[in-house]
Amino acid sequence: MTSNITPEPLYIVMISIHGLIRGHDLELGRDADTGGQTKYVVELAKALAKQPNVERVDLVTRRIIDSDISHDYAEPVEPLAENAQIIRVDAGPEGYIRKEELWDHLDSFADNLLSWLHRQSRWPDVLHSHYADAGYVGVRLSHWTGLPLIHTGHSLGRDKCRRLLALGLTMDEIEQRYHISRRIDAEEDTLSNADLVITSTRNEIEDQYELYDCYSPEKMAILPPGTDLEQFHPPAAMSDENAFAKSLRQFLNDPNKPMILALSRPDERKNIVSLLEAYGQSPALQSKANLVIVAGNRDDIREMNEGAQGVLTELLLVMDCYDLYGRVALPKHHSADDVAEIYRLAAASKGVFINPALTEPFGLTLLEAAASGLPLVATENGGPTDIIGNCQNGILVDPLDKTAIAEALLGILENPQRWQMLSANGLENVARYYSWQAHAQAYLQRVQPLLQHLERLPKTPPVPVTKTSRLRTQAIFTALDNTLLGDDEGLAQFVKLIRDKRKKCLFGIATGRRLDSVLAILKQHRIPAPDILITSLGTEIYFTPQLIADIAWSYHIDHLWTPQVLRRILSNLPGLTPQPKSEQSRFKISYYYDSQLAPPMEEILALLRQHELSVNPTLSFGQFLDIVPARASKGQALRYVARQWDIPLERILATGGSGGDSDMVSGNTRGVVVANRHREELSLLAEMDQVYFAESSHAWGILEAIEHYDFFSR
Repeated sequence: MTSNITPEPLYIVMISIHGLIRGHDLELGRDADTGGQTKYVVELAKALAKQPNVERVDLVTRRIIDSDISHDYAEPVEPLAENAQIIRVDAGPEGYIRKEELWDHLDSFADNLLSWLHRQSRWPDVLHSHYADAGYVGVRLSHWTGLPLIHTGHSLGRDKCRRLLALGLTMDEIEQRYHISRRIDAEEDTLSNADLVITSTRNEIEDQYELYDCYSPEKMAILPPGTDLEQFHPPAAMSDENAFAKSLRQFLNDPNKPMILALSRPDERKNIVSLLEAYGQSPALQSKANLVIVAGNRDDIREMNEGAQGVLTELLLVMDCYDLYGRVALPKHHSADDVAEIYRLAAASKGVFINPALTEPFGLTLLEAAASGLPLVATENGGPTDIIGNCQNGILVDPLDKTAIAEALLGILENPQRWQMLSANGLENVARYYSWQAHAQAYLQRVQPLLQHLERLPKTPPVPVTKTSRLRTQAIFTALDNTLLGDDEGLAQFVKLIRDKRKKCLFGIATGRRLDSVLAILKQHRIPAPDILITSLGTEIYFTPQLIADIAWSYHIDHLWTPQVLRRILSNLPGLTPQPKSEQSRFKISYYYDSQLAPPMEEILALLRQHELSVNPTLSFGQFLDIVPARASKGQALRYVARQWDIPLERILATGGSGGDSDMVSGNTRGVVVANRHREELSLLAEMDQVYFAESSHAWGILEAIEHYDFFSR
């Protein structure tokens, strides 16, 4: 165990899993997953890498091999700067999938990233996750390694759910389309375990994070993103002969009029249809300015995803309804390199940039527009309140009030003095408040305290190297009750197999029982002594035959463990009865759970989060509630042992049958769920290709899975 380590300079690992991320020609607006976040993480990585006390920055995302997209996204490593790079990790199918389809593959992503980190010359000093999916991965990596976790949400599931309900969608529709419950669970878990949460605005903290059970504003920092002031700057001697200006001529009767510019993905939440309706309902606005809506790239609307197709189709219908031909441009294509020129073209026309989104977590486009000299009109919901508050360069509007949108635009366009003042304010204050240099420096100031008194597992745990251990290239870990036990004949066949394969296969038991109870059961059923015993739900690890306890693991899981506080909070809940002392241990508090009287598990989880308790609660067999430290579980202990013995997870058969086995059988292990009456607790894993649901029960199910995986022939 190491402590009080503050390596200089820093090594930072950022995790941003979804979307199309590369270091050049970002395909912003291609889909709902390739927007501001992808640009933000690339720019942040480059900005941090420029700081003198940063040695290395790795931006980790998912590797994609897909003939429909660029080969760039299949490259395992892509340089970003002298000491920054994009690392692409395999997880799930090779092809590109939307973020809502990633959930079943995140455990594999986490396992693959952990393996990659172990191959590096040293541990990073800090992990930084972006969005809920990366938060899910970041929490697991932080628990496994002891590294501090920083998180940036970018947008939040509870806020999204609230707004989708307001639009008329039902919870069933939201769940089916967005898997919103898995996202919110991941966000709650991330907020409970993160050491620092970075937000862009105070509004984000007060209006969005406040919706969560673990609402801890004291560990949140407002660090607004920066913008590239070299790329985004006011027009100089602009020529209208640039490529984008030429493309507008096919749309506009009078391209020399001021330009109202909107630039966003074709997403319903961006509210660009309402903007077009506001323009169509205002003859004065049509007379004064052209409207240019840059809504991603398209070849054929019919081939786009349902959401983008709906928005673009509606735009065309509204244009036709108000007969806006010649006054509205909806260009089909632009490149990432065009964006800065588009802003400058609008500024040179004495135009206005507008962001009418229903809600905007931050609004990077507002900074880019302001840095180009454009006054702003923006939604009053979210980040724009801080941006316009700091920059004093625009007007906030209710995005649902079309009249207010039109009046705000006219108020700037019809007053040249006001336009000039707002433009000048934006140029001055963007440089003052929103440079990447300032952001990176503020970021590192907030990170430094997290590195004080840092305790983490050693990168390569001590392992007993013997002739026998070198021959062990595979492992079988199994739960005990209702998994290995339950059928004497099946157990006898399994024991025979284990004895035959003992020279090449490590044998481990992972159970919720205490050590003394496990030893008694092994003796009673004549089960050969395992090489590894993971007991008390992953809180204790023992090595046979001497039953040596792994002390480093005990130190590791003791992080933020407060059992007295936990018992006090749960003592008054109905339906929870403490189990006998024989079932309790230093790192495990156990209750009998009466489902007729006790609150649902969701309410118990919410209560624990509200009290900021860093714990891992598990309900097994529908009646046993066990609470252990956040860093402890069967799956986390298994991964620790696998690293000690240098056995890849892909060569480990992990079997279980109840809720406590979930993270042991998921991820990169050869996961097995045996057939018994409690496996509905693991039903969420049924959608995962890498988890095998056996048709046989108990030890027969394990034997069935060994044959299914052809385990010993691999």
